[in-house]
Amino acid sequence: MDNRASALARVEGLIRDIPDFPKPGILFKDITPLLGDAEGFRLSIELLADAIQGPGPEYIVGTESRGFIFGAALAFHLGAGFIPVRKPGKLPADVHSCEYQLEYGTDALEVHRDALHRGARTLIVDDLLATGGTARATGDLLRRLGAELLGYSFVIELTFLNARQQMTDAPVMSLIRY
Repeated sequence: MDNRASALARVEGLIRDIPDFPKPGILFKDITPLLGDAEGFRLSIELLADAIQGPGPEYIVGTESRGFIFGAALAFHLGAGFIPVRKPGKLPADVHSCEYQLEYGTDALEVHRDALHRGARTLIVDDLLATGGTARATGDLLRRLGAELLGYSFVIELTFLNARQQMTDAPVMSLIRY
């Protein structure tokens, strides 16, 4: 087994399944054991960094809230800036807002209008790619700011939800696929 495969196995082994959370029929992928394991968390950040192709990002963009954890650590590791994308009403300065569809309704995300310069190279990072709504909305916000979207990067992808097929505006990378 090579080092990458060994690191991926270690990271995946620290993700536990929680059945029927947050509601019956859902199998929740819990990352808290991964976050609590210093070596496993470090490996996850190194694997995310190693997967970046081409020019490196100037900014890592993390979506609320678990994207903040992986995004901020990756930004530090790469020497890049970190931009938080938040739920409405959480940012203090002028914002751009983007609504997106949920299974049963809509939600919204916001980013500071002055968070990035036009043409900034950005990478969106989150813990999980499920339906892709949050990631696509974040990409829309970055385009409004005039940023260059280098791609989307996730620790976990739920492939049976087919979000990747809807995300054709930039490359999608995930470490672990279920």
